[in-house]
Amino acid sequence: MNKEFIKGLWKENPTFVMLIGMCPTLAVTTAAINGVAMGLATTAVLVFANVIISSLRRVIPKAVRIPSYIVVIASLVTITDMVMAAFFPDIHKVLGLFIPLIIVNCLIMGRAEAFASKNEPKSAFWDGLGMGIGFTWALTLIGAVRELFGAGTVFGQSVFGSSYQPVILALLPPGAFITMGLIVAIFKAVELSYKRRLHHASRPVSDPGKLSVGQ
Repeated sequence: MNKEFIKGLWKENPTFVMLIGMCPTLAVTTAAINGVAMGLATTAVLVFANVIISSLRRVIPKAVRIPSYIVVIASLVTITDMVMAAFFPDIHKVLGLFIPLIIVNCLIMGRAEAFASKNEPKSAFWDGLGMGIGFTWALTLIGAVRELFGAGTVFGQSVFGSSYQPVILALLPPGAFITMGLIVAIFKAVELSYKRRLHHASRPVSDPGKLSVGQ
């Protein structure tokens, strides 16, 4: 599988590793479906922006590259906003202002400047897709956890039954920070555990049948 695609899923995950795009991450993730919708909208903009900017990287003057990126991204966000309003009005209403604010999402601008402007369109496509899907699953996970504890449901389906007493804090702004912090801590613990296993596996195994010099 393409390495540019894989890195965004885990090793360079924009949410849990690079900690960028925090505004929509914390604001719209009161439900799992919101995380999916925002993540996919951002992914669509990110992929097309990467490909377009990569294709024009030798044409855009360095002095005006940032304004040029903003024009490209703003055009794509406008199209995405109109498509969502036309075909997914309920989700569009819930996400509201955060769809237009994709324009200033540092994930989009960051990948345009750091990767798309320096690489071929094919690599830029995979980079955008990997980062976008990594962003999507991270938002979905946070939204699912907050929805689970805050409403007792996941994707609108009851999990704990009608007797469950919701933890309203999970759906409030402090709940977003608490959930994010706990998931990042778990993410880092898993990553460190994996690195330790790799380190131990790569260590040479001494042969007890051989005696060292001097024994």
